[in-house]
Amino acid sequence: MLTRVKSAVANFMGGIMAGNSGSEHGGGCGGSDLPLRFPYGRPEFLGLSQDEVECSADHIARPILILKESRRLPWATGYAEVINAGKSTHNEDQASCEVLTVKRKAGAITSTPNRNSSKRRSSLPNGEGLQLKENSESDGVSCHYWSLFDGHAGSGAAVVASRLLQRHIAEQLQDIVEVLKNSAVLPPACLGEGPENAPADGRPLTRAASLRSGPGAPGSPSAPPARFFTEKKIPHECLVVGALESAFKEMDLQIERERSSYNISGGCTALIVVCLLGKLYVANAGDSRAIIIRNGEIIPMSSEFTPETERQRLQYLAFMQPHLLGNEFTHLEFPRRVQRKELGKKMLYRDFNMTGWAYKTIEEDDLKFPLIYGEGKKARVMATIGVTRGLGDHDLKVHDSSIYIKPFLSSAPEVRVYDLSKYEHGTDDVLILATDGLWDVLSNEEVAEAITQFLPNCDPDDPHRYTLAAQDLVMRARGVLKDRGWRISNDRLGSGDDISVYVIPLEWQLFSGVTAEDSSACWAAGLCTGEKGCVGDHALRVSAHFLARPEMYFGKYSLCVSYSLQALVERGRHCSLS
Repeated sequence: MLTRVKSAVANFMGGIMAGNSGSEHGGGCGGSDLPLRFPYGRPEFLGLSQDEVECSADHIARPILILKESRRLPWATGYAEVINAGKSTHNEDQASCEVLTVKRKAGAITSTPNRNSSKRRSSLPNGEGLQLKENSESDGVSCHYWSLFDGHAGSGAAVVASRLLQRHIAEQLQDIVEVLKNSAVLPPACLGEGPENAPADGRPLTRAASLRSGPGAPGSPSAPPARFFTEKKIPHECLVVGALESAFKEMDLQIERERSSYNISGGCTALIVVCLLGKLYVANAGDSRAIIIRNGEIIPMSSEFTPETERQRLQYLAFMQPHLLGNEFTHLEFPRRVQRKELGKKMLYRDFNMTGWAYKTIEEDDLKFPLIYGEGKKARVMATIGVTRGLGDHDLKVHDSSIYIKPFLSSAPEVRVYDLSKYEHGTDDVLILATDGLWDVLSNEEVAEAITQFLPNCDPDDPHRYTLAAQDLVMRARGVLKDRGWRISNDRLGSGDDISVYVIPLEWQLFSGVTAEDSSACWAAGLCTGEKGCVGDHALRVSAHFLARPEMYFGKYSLCVSYSLQALVERGRHCSLS
């Protein structure tokens, strides 16, 4: 126990988390004898050679890596990263960005007939080479995906998640793609049902009719299948939220299964964004963060999950299953470690059912090491880990013991939704995604101030402006190497952690803000086609934007916007545009 206490003190004083020594091969069931699931590398969209990857791992110079080509990411998205100051051999952050085409599963039950046109979008993993393909049936929708993973105790889990989580998301969306495309009708409670189960004569089943023995009553020949009188109305976005939550769970289970066959070291936090049918879905499990900066306003899009923010959940689990504590920890929280000389005295404490504090008489069990120890960034679960949600960590144990920590860690993300169609976005409105290396030293306000000062001074036609903004944020958080270490503004200590930052311009998201029957061409063109039979202001804005700055778009957009211009001319006489 003394060894464990020493380990806890080391962590509390800022020591590196147990197992986070930079080893990329330890911690698995078979150790370094097992092959890697995927080789270590930097994000594919950076386009780095192996030599460049090795040169980037300079813990002294800490070069900031940015995109070589701004057009490698959708909508001129900016990205920048820098390696840590020596806490681990590799940069344990990982990132990926893809354009996903979600196809309906073969043989899947649909709730409505598929009336989509025959054009569908396909893409390479990095979003390049997009083109329209002719198909006998259009059974897919396109969505965009950005992700950040912050690894600990090795980069293995982060590398695996960066390669595979998007596959799980696509698989989960496959089951509901037809329901999502039929936005005019609420999702059925059971796939295969129509929008509502009504009696044969078309009249709805009333409560009075259900209680009397007559036509339309339960058990009568003309009665519909038995149902509850009330049924929850589930909006479409809740299906997407559920799909993302299920994808995180499946990704975590896959890591658990495959760790016996592959060396998948450590664990990772996960922050992802899916842009689908005009909405941003931000899912976070860990302590990375996402914020929207719109017209200077800060809109938080995630919460951080740490031992402090999830104290009550962790304490309740330990209270209900005390065997998880291995008879060496107490689930109660005290302002400081309880000493033996304080037995019988009254001390402040907090239990799982409390947000405030109270006094209790100290007993022998209270002398055990607390489940949650430390505060702020130094808080740890079982003196070991500082995050409470993420992927992996299936083999993580308390130092020098057989007590597993995984039961206290959750893979469930918090998902927040942002409807892009409800707001007008300018060229300086952005979504910021970053790992904790940025947020440890810069507040939301400081990041927003940096963005609002930087972007207006850039040429709005410069396709590199968002990459330069990401680079500026990384530079502000890393700082400059001086005699007393890395220093940022006001001579504060800079971030010695890995830092990864996306700057995603929201103005470009208007391309994914369309729900139309042709989910491929209209997704890019911004048309209101479908049954509305008109082209609205949205299409005019898209077309005008393209004509003003065509160099900012993928080559794939040219066909789609040409289509929008043609449609605008052909249908203009049917539209009433202000």
